[in-house]
Amino acid sequence: MSVPHSVRVASAALALSGLLAVSACSGDAEPVRQAGPAVTAEPAALSPTATPTGSPTGGVVPLTPDVTSRLDAAIKQVMSEVSIPGVIVGYTAPDGTYQRTFGVADKNAGTPMSPDLYMRIGSVTKTFTTTGILRLVDQGKLGLDDPISKYVQNVPGGDGISLRQLGEMRSGLFNYTLDSDFQQAFFNDPNRPFTPEQLLGYAFKHPADFAPGAQFEYSNTNLILLGLVVEKVGGQPLHDFLQQQVFTPGGLSKTSLPVDAAFPDPHAHGYTNQTLSGAVEDSTTWNPSWGWAAGAAISQLADLQTWAKELATGEPLLKPATQAQRLKFVTVGNTPDLGYGFGIFTTHGWIGHNGSLPGYESVVIHLPQANASLAILLNTDITHDGSEPSTFLARAITQIVSPNNVYTLPTPPASGSPTASPSPTGSPTASPTASPSPLASPTGTTPASPPATLHVS
Repeated sequence: MSVPHSVRVASAALALSGLLAVSACSGDAEPVRQAGPAVTAEPAALSPTATPTGSPTGGVVPLTPDVTSRLDAAIKQVMSEVSIPGVIVGYTAPDGTYQRTFGVADKNAGTPMSPDLYMRIGSVTKTFTTTGILRLVDQGKLGLDDPISKYVQNVPGGDGISLRQLGEMRSGLFNYTLDSDFQQAFFNDPNRPFTPEQLLGYAFKHPADFAPGAQFEYSNTNLILLGLVVEKVGGQPLHDFLQQQVFTPGGLSKTSLPVDAAFPDPHAHGYTNQTLSGAVEDSTTWNPSWGWAAGAAISQLADLQTWAKELATGEPLLKPATQAQRLKFVTVGNTPDLGYGFGIFTTHGWIGHNGSLPGYESVVIHLPQANASLAILLNTDITHDGSEPSTFLARAITQIVSPNNVYTLPTPPASGSPTASPSPTGSPTASPTASPSPLASPTGTTPASPPATLHVS
């Protein structure tokens, strides 16, 4: 699950539609193109933390052969500099589609990446859970200003915490992925399952970080609670509700919320250094139950390209007034072009979410004024110079296709944590499947202590 890395480190949690159908192609194939108006703009500097020109009225550059060649070169350069094993990219605009895969899905076997691979998507899961809440709003079954205590008992200060504040990351509730006991349990055995109640137990041992509504803090605890609300009000398990109320009506046939560590085939292997030893390990089969409603979802490129536009517009799932509630962005920190709404963020005009958990990262965003969507999937969460690899990729791509609207997430302060949940100042939150990625211990060994925090968004 993923938003800016700074929040990921602070919260230790899970880290944010195509217009033209195109057949799957490899990194050397030519994208499908259609004629369209030319839009030019000055190029932006290639740096994950540089401040771009954040014009909300910017357009996109046509997908000419020169532009697609520049995209190929930029992605390969980032992969080399940031050490990314494999990448899947899908970009759609009114004049065409760019779809590419680069690198390998399995470093040992050398299997190449392909567009049809299933991938863990981390905190992009949050966008599905919050959409479930908004579907229930449209059905008249709950209100965003209802207190969480109306639906979930024994939440500290629950009478004063609204569903809206949970979705906006303004509840003040402690992020369970930062709890040392949770980290110890996860790092000792990344294959173990966790229940939502167990995750909340780790969070509720701690006092609130601030009064409800007082400020923004990315916390996976918020999404676990919203997942329980969906189950209670929707009358069925979260994975079934999302399947029937979000994935199916949204045309997302390859998206699911697993109930265990099962991973559909074909899928890419994930690589992380969020381990007890600090060595890179294969996290493909780690149980994502710790992320649940905050970061456990699995999807494919085509679905995420579709979802990028649906998430930003609300169509066909939500009423316009309800979607407007989701898009009530509040500026995060001192970055005027970065804001967080109800389980969704905006950065320099792009709307969506990112995700990060041990071994995998994703970015799913839409630029409304240009009707352009971008989905990126990669099989590592190992940071570079304090930033997530997905941020380097999204920035390199957008500085070419939308130079007036460059995807940028601030680099968090130095931290010993692997990755925390992402938030508009870090990465979205979630437990070992949200923004923070859990550290795994070698099989059969007992660690003395886990890393400082989980790195997820």
